Amino acid sequence: MTISDPRAFPPGFLFGAATAAYQIEGATHEDGRTDSIWDAFSRVPGAVINGESGEIACDHYHRYRDDVALMKDLGLQTYRFSTSWSRVQPDGGPINPKGLDFYSRLVDELLDAGIKPWLTLHHWDLPQALEEKGGWANRDTSYLFRDYALNVHDALGDRVDVWTTLNEPWCSSFLSYTAGVHAPGRQSKQAGLAAGHHLLLGHGLAVEALRDRDPRLELGITLNLTVAKPVDPSSPGDMDAARRIDGQFNRFFLDPIFRGAYPDDLLQDVAGLGLTEVIHDGDLAHIAQPIDALGVNYYHGELVSDRPAEHPLLAQAPTGRSTSSPFPAADGVFNHPQGLPLTGMEWEVQPDGLRELLGRVDNEYAGPAGTKIYVTENGAAYDDTVDSDGGVRDVERTEFLRSHLAAILDAIDEGVEVHGYFYWSLLDNFEWAWGYEKRFGLVRVDYESQERIIKDSGLAYAKIIRDRALS
Repeated sequence: MTISDPRAFPPGFLFGAATAAYQIEGATHEDGRTDSIWDAFSRVPGAVINGESGEIACDHYHRYRDDVALMKDLGLQTYRFSTSWSRVQPDGGPINPKGLDFYSRLVDELLDAGIKPWLTLHHWDLPQALEEKGGWANRDTSYLFRDYALNVHDALGDRVDVWTTLNEPWCSSFLSYTAGVHAPGRQSKQAGLAAGHHLLLGHGLAVEALRDRDPRLELGITLNLTVAKPVDPSSPGDMDAARRIDGQFNRFFLDPIFRGAYPDDLLQDVAGLGLTEVIHDGDLAHIAQPIDALGVNYYHGELVSDRPAEHPLLAQAPTGRSTSSPFPAADGVFNHPQGLPLTGMEWEVQPDGLRELLGRVDNEYAGPAGTKIYVTENGAAYDDTVDSDGGVRDVERTEFLRSHLAAILDAIDEGVEVHGYFYWSLLDNFEWAWGYEKRFGLVRVDYESQERIIKDSGLAYAKIIRDRALS
């Protein structure tokens, strides 16, 4: 094969893009919506760069028809979006018909454009009123999430076939309740572990309830996963560092979902931090409900050691708040640069890590369970500029996209059945604690005028979709 030979994607492989409600919708207090934890967190001094919030964001709430037209122009086959709990059930209370009507109109617009709706029920924006009752550290939230899932299904279940319970529960537990980097900004090892377990319980309860409601649904969860490797494989300390990160990043979620148990070494690592106290009889049976689809979110790998790096990479947004490690039992574990190219987030570009990760997930978890694998997020932030002709020549993002699609094809060549890919993100948007500093989109958003410009990476992706091949 020469470099110019096209590499075809399998029949049925879905090409899509992803967004999240709080990052694009705006209209945070319109038509009955009330505060989520991200509305409240964004008001905390120093929590978000420049004190920015999702109050307006991409104004998708009012511009969704234009945005769906952009998706159609790109040739997207599917669109992964999330519903806002605070819009559907403000303050976690009764159903808000106007909030549900927005998502009903969005789904209809997608279907009219020939685009498959891919719904995520929770992308980090818990109602603030529920956080004030303990949030995800409170077991009750798991059951309220199940009820919320059914309420959304009542409105959209006749038109939406694919339902993802949670997006990246590692972020909405450990990054949010232990590190304090994300909303609600708590810094407690015990709260992070409780939140992680209750998120998994909520996932399992929702899967059970939705399956009972409609057995035809394709149900799943999306996990952000990594490839953790030791700096020195001959060093016991480095090997243990890699084991700990793998346990507290990957296996904390994969093992209960696919094996019905937390890993023994993880339980030993976090002994005394309250995890076993929040696990009730029957919880793991709920969590281990069979799922149809596993979403894998991948951005970069980890090279770790028990020794500090001489020149560490930026780990989180440089905000004015002090934060903690997101890992409850990885004190003395340090990330090291691998000497790879960097994105604007100082994340290393490591496409082969995606190939390796997909192989492992398929071999150890999804394959034996008969669960389909999708790459539900993968993307890169770069400092885009608009040229004099109005175009955005984002060469680095285009190469990032192509190299990671090539890594998926490599995994497929090795026998992994990957069923689809969603680029993160369709639009430049509110990037959590980074505010509007970082741009991930295939489409540039001018936040003052709300003008959209398809970047060169978006045009390249559109060609790949048309050709159904990487050339």
